[in-house]
Amino acid sequence: MIKRIFANQSTFKTVEFSKGFNVILADRTKDSTIKDSRNGLGKSTLIEIVHFCLGADATKNKGLNVEELSGWEFTLELQIGKQVISVSRSVDNPKSVVIEADTSSWPFSPKVKKEQKILSIRDWNSLLGYLLFGLPIEDERDKFQPSYRSVISYFIRRGKDAFSTPFEHHRKTHEWDKQVNNAFLLGLAWEDAAVLQVLKERKKGLENIRNAAKAGVIQGFSGSVGDLEARRVRLKAQADQDASNLQSFKVHPQYEQIEADANILTEVIHESINANVLDRRMLELYEKSLSEEQPPVSDAIERLYKEAGVSLPGVTLRRLEDVQSFHKNIIENRQSFLAAEIERLTRSIAEREKLIGSKTEERSSLMMVLKTHGALEEYTLLQERYMKTVNELNSIITMIENVNKFEDGLSEIKIESEVLQKKARRDYDERHVIRERAISLFNSYSQELYNAPGKLVLDVGSTGFKFDVIIERSNSAGISNMKVFCYDLMLARLWAEHSPSPSLLVHDSTIFDGVDERQIARALQLAEKEAEQNGFQYICTLNSDSVPWNEFPAEFDLNRYVMLTLTDKSVDGCLLGKRF
Repeated sequence: MIKRIFANQSTFKTVEFSKGFNVILADRTKDSTIKDSRNGLGKSTLIEIVHFCLGADATKNKGLNVEELSGWEFTLELQIGKQVISVSRSVDNPKSVVIEADTSSWPFSPKVKKEQKILSIRDWNSLLGYLLFGLPIEDERDKFQPSYRSVISYFIRRGKDAFSTPFEHHRKTHEWDKQVNNAFLLGLAWEDAAVLQVLKERKKGLENIRNAAKAGVIQGFSGSVGDLEARRVRLKAQADQDASNLQSFKVHPQYEQIEADANILTEVIHESINANVLDRRMLELYEKSLSEEQPPVSDAIERLYKEAGVSLPGVTLRRLEDVQSFHKNIIENRQSFLAAEIERLTRSIAEREKLIGSKTEERSSLMMVLKTHGALEEYTLLQERYMKTVNELNSIITMIENVNKFEDGLSEIKIESEVLQKKARRDYDERHVIRERAISLFNSYSQELYNAPGKLVLDVGSTGFKFDVIIERSNSAGISNMKVFCYDLMLARLWAEHSPSPSLLVHDSTIFDGVDERQIARALQLAEKEAEQNGFQYICTLNSDSVPWNEFPAEFDLNRYVMLTLTDKSVDGCLLGKRF
């Protein structure tokens, strides 16, 4: 419950609140003109100040955190149970608050600086969640948990968007925020809604991975399991073969030298064989020439001379015997030469044959070494090939594991969702008393406003909790706002029975925009009755010319609940005593 709001500036209009029903009225004075307006008098600013002191974000150049309010400090006196807490927050230093209270029973103590008790905004929010709603104090909260700043916004709605639907405190409320926080406020199993959101996040993450894999952004998830298994079998066989080859591979330390020596021996053998081929051809020619070489017969020489005497008359010829002797010497010399060459060639061929045999045997020995051993370079290449195959195999195995995990993950999520849905339905049924009380209160409130029963629909399905409100037989333009009113009043009534409890409900005049005067009158009387009878505080801001004065019964005097009147007569009449 709020007791008092004030500021460190004398122009600010301090406002004190009481238990039960409270009204802040914006009034047009008789001296004002049609150009004057109640906009900017401070009704909405007052709600901003409440949120500001209760730990709302202070975004630069928005709300109260503007240059025109530099130097301002707002103070809120808040009663929680039997304890009164004064909290002050400066526009210039919005990251912390100054506390005046007995903090000895708090779960943690403020820091003391210059005899002031100071809390960071984070700690202040955590503390308020604990003191007002019984939320646990934790340094690191799980993502999908009831949030103090969210749940308090259902009791102190701010901004036009806050009144668009009962189950959202602004238009950009996330679905999980809507489900978890409303379930918490209604006393339903919000834990089921939180787990459901975790499953949704997991499923979304897996689907994002699959989409990224299809787009080629990430590796390791391509192909079907069958295709990957076929590749794995092939690579496994190749890796096993390479491993076997490596295991039987023998590296000779002088492999390169042996290989070079074998090559030299091969060259020597080839040269010797080629030389023998040539020599054998010459040997055959010499042997043939030797066998065909014959001295000329004597009568042939004689006939030759006679022919020469005839043909060459007057030429003196040597004696026949000399000629025969000369021819004989030539033939003998030629035969001797051929015989010597034949002997030389035969000897050379024999020596080469012996060399060829020797070198061939030597090369064979070297080749046996090369056959049973390998070079280090060959072993390295074989090893590199093996490692490449193993790496590719491991990559395929990882892909198979990823695909299996992906499919298993989707299956597990589906199974867990089914189990959770059954649990949520069971929890829903077990809390039928709590659920029926909320529905009953909402329906009774709507019937008081419209003389027709309304419906608060609370259900649970595969997508989590389903919330809806229906007010029958009403075509009022402000029907949506009255749905919010009935829902908020129901929450305030339910939480008035809790301990701890905020014991508070604040509505801006926006909630009555477009609402018929009769419904406004009934709503205000209903709020006054519920607040007084059930011990919670109701604060609303109203424009004087929107108040349905003639619709109130004689026993209901709205003026006695007016805690502060703001006017448009001069700047002094607005909440801050200034406009910006």
